[in-house]
Amino acid sequence: QVQLVESGGGLVQPGGSLKLSCAASGFTFSNYAMSWYRQAPGKERDLVASILDTGETFNYEDSVRGRFTISRDNVKNTVYLQMNNLKPEDTAVYYCNSARRWPWGQGTQVTVSS
Repeated sequence: QVQLVESGGGLVQPGGSLKLSCAASGFTFSNYAMSWYRQAPGKERDLVASILDTGETFNYEDSVRGRFTISRDNVKNTVYLQMNNLKPEDTAVYYCNSARRWPWGQGTQVTVSS
């Protein structure tokens, strides 16, 4: 049974940083590209960043490029999202998945506000 468990969100001031984690189980994690998505209230769930099974990163959404970094640990079956210089428009629930193929986890709330 596939499980994706996101953590690391919270309330942070503009300009602050957070590191999100997504622990995966139930599939061979090292064989799959992984992505982070986010969904703001009343909006679609959008792709933020992706990383190949090999660790090569791609598909950073324009508004986060240069501020967010996706990485993975294929031993720990975990994908990370380091978020720096956070802005109020980054406020959303953040999820991980692999091409939206797996059941969604509960997500982790990120709120950027002074």
